[in-house]
Amino acid sequence: MSIVVDQLTRIYNPDTDFPITAVNNVSLEVKPGEFVAVMGPSGSGKTTLLNMLGGIDRPSSGTVRIDDSDITALGDKELISFRRDNIGFIFQDFSLLPVLTAKENVEFVMQLQGRSHVECATRSLQLLNDVGLGDRLNCVPGKLSGGQQQRVAVARALAPKPKFVLADEPTANLDAVTTRDLLDIMQQLNEKEGVTFIFSTHDPRVIERARRVIVFEDGIIKEDRVQ
Repeated sequence: MSIVVDQLTRIYNPDTDFPITAVNNVSLEVKPGEFVAVMGPSGSGKTTLLNMLGGIDRPSSGTVRIDDSDITALGDKELISFRRDNIGFIFQDFSLLPVLTAKENVEFVMQLQGRSHVECATRSLQLLNDVGLGDRLNCVPGKLSGGQQQRVAVARALAPKPKFVLADEPTANLDAVTTRDLLDIMQQLNEKEGVTFIFSTHDPRVIERARRVIVFEDGIIKEDRVQ
């Protein structure tokens, strides 16, 4: 599943004396199976870009096409369904449901898709084993470390078999060892599941692992390199 961004712009407070252009006329293409880091300082617009790629935020102008679907033209209900079935999200603050166990958090989106109980249970177990948490299935987030919670978040993002995963500063709150282990897991899952990963980050440890780096500054692409 390819992602084609054409002249994407996002302006906040456009009708005021102080409009903020977070993303300015950006065009790019991400091909299936890529492992991409969008890097830049805080306020550079990289999170806004990811939010528009994922349909969380709508652009002021321009388009985001995911295969044959222009997600910027979808209605709210269509966009929710599209996100549920095609896009996985990993957030800096984990965003796990605190009353659900690790296994239940991973199963949740699959249940929304209407998958069977057996399929949900089987895939959640497989993914939690893949991220090294096969022995923590029944723990709620409050009983897990930050690194373990982020591993659950990775498993949850992959559970509905998305075409790509958007990860916004996923290592910002993690120590060096946990970051290394988590990046190992995501690289392995990228290769095993064939899922595209796009990171928003200023973490050099993530940038080092990426196969493509997009440098973002003041809402525009300053550099786009393969490494």
